[in-house]
Amino acid sequence: MYRTHFCNDIREEHISQTVQLAGWVESIRDHGGVIFVDLRDYTGITQVVIHDESLLQNVNRETVISVEGKVSKRDEETVNEKIATGKVELIVETLDVLGKSHNMLPFDVNESKGTREDVRLKYRYLDLRNPAIHSNIVLRSKVISHMRKLMDERNFLDIQTPILTASSPEGARDFLVPSRKHKGKFYALPQAPQQFKQLLMVSGFDRYYQVAPCFRDEDARQDRSPGEFYQLDYEMAFATQEDVLQVCEEVIYDTFKTFSDKKISAAPFKRITYADAMMKYGSDKPDLCNPLEICDLTEFFSKVDFPLFKRKPVRGIVANCAGQSRKFFEDSLKFATGIGMKGLGYITLNDGVFKGPIEKFLSDEQKKEIIEISGVKEGETLFFICDSKNVVDRYAGQIRTWLGENLNIIDNDAFEFCFIVDFPMYEIDESTGKTIFTHNPFSMPQGGLKALEEKEPTEILAYQYDLVCNGIELASGAVRNHSTEVMKKAFEIAGYSEEELQKRFSALYTAFQYGAPPHAGMAPGIDRMIMLLADEDTIRDVIAFPLNGNAQDLLLGAPSEVTEQQLLEANISIRD
Repeated sequence: MYRTHFCNDIREEHISQTVQLAGWVESIRDHGGVIFVDLRDYTGITQVVIHDESLLQNVNRETVISVEGKVSKRDEETVNEKIATGKVELIVETLDVLGKSHNMLPFDVNESKGTREDVRLKYRYLDLRNPAIHSNIVLRSKVISHMRKLMDERNFLDIQTPILTASSPEGARDFLVPSRKHKGKFYALPQAPQQFKQLLMVSGFDRYYQVAPCFRDEDARQDRSPGEFYQLDYEMAFATQEDVLQVCEEVIYDTFKTFSDKKISAAPFKRITYADAMMKYGSDKPDLCNPLEICDLTEFFSKVDFPLFKRKPVRGIVANCAGQSRKFFEDSLKFATGIGMKGLGYITLNDGVFKGPIEKFLSDEQKKEIIEISGVKEGETLFFICDSKNVVDRYAGQIRTWLGENLNIIDNDAFEFCFIVDFPMYEIDESTGKTIFTHNPFSMPQGGLKALEEKEPTEILAYQYDLVCNGIELASGAVRNHSTEVMKKAFEIAGYSEEELQKRFSALYTAFQYGAPPHAGMAPGIDRMIMLLADEDTIRDVIAFPLNGNAQDLLLGAPSEVTEQQLLEANISIRD
């Protein structure tokens, strides 16, 4: 037996008892004849006291040991309030070395977050001993377990779907797996269980969910892991958009309420149309912890004799910049030009008078009118963003974020949720000029077949929705298209022939001809949820064994070369 108690179990009620602990040596402090060791296991730390220094021969930091001895009360002046076991210590009688560690560590475990990421990931097993990283993985386990319980309570069935599947156009690049038995053919790892969960609805399983692995060959971001991520995937038959959103609200609110002390926006979460989100926040994933909103000044400036704002959309943002130095406004202009804007105009209202480079172009009546339109008040500054239609909202959103951050008005002690709804079904690809799906190709267009036949593609809205929290997209979903006629027309608009549709989505296309119920679903991203709950800046700190930003596994050395024999068996040759 290696231990009778865990390190974090030891308390004052154990004083004078003989116990056995096991764990890693976190630190060794020699006080001249008395040696203090902080012993760490996955529960916490206990200080052990060693009077016989010979027991510590061949023991370095991070060596695994088992110790036995009596629990003793610490002297008042040595009590450590920072740890739960800080009022007691273990006086060691015997010590066994269970796993020796090198005397030179690549980094201090407790300070691993300050180490270069490539070193951390190469020695990830050491990095995971850091209590901060370790607690993130424990949190992840608890959150997933909690969400499973919530889904089970709502009568969803946990059903696994295949990992080896067929390649399909779902918005990202596939990971391909060559077939040994079928020369020249490939499996694909699923970008999401999209077709399978819809087929489960056709199969008569009314409510499905799983903690689903998804694979997309995408570049890394702070909130996106390259290659692999996990989502709470769920689908409901005979369900409307509102049915799906209600389940999401209940599960997400309960989860965040359980695992966070921050303020959480209560259900029902705000529903914001895509068009309103782009206009008011300059983003389809707005951070509602930022109180600033964008207003449309296009019509107003159509009547103002200011050439730079003529025949272009104009947006305005009101912010309280009272007390800000000249440098603040210089920095705002520097940021604006840095993201591609040609400039950043503004006027400030002080003592009832506007000041700023654009003020001279406004008549007294126009100054009154702009106060009414923008809501600018005494002491506030109105910033102007003007550019072409396809970029003005994005620029306005970036200026809104910059102002929120630099004025310190973003509430960092809250989680603000909202649903973005009514996404456009199609958009025009800027590089090719072709009509493409904006969101999910399996979505139901609002208005059904009639809308597809009578409206311009870019005017068609879809029953598509995202869950957004603090500027991060947490989930995406849609009411699904369950009609072959609607499906044919929807894909035809995006340039797919019926023959190609049948070939690439044959299972869905055929299944829908055998009685498909209306169905809808959603998929909250687990990694991003944990990142928010753990208050981490990067998603890799909440994944046990992540790839680095260059999609490499530095621990095991993937991707790696394989033998010529393996290539031959897979019918693969490497081209330069």
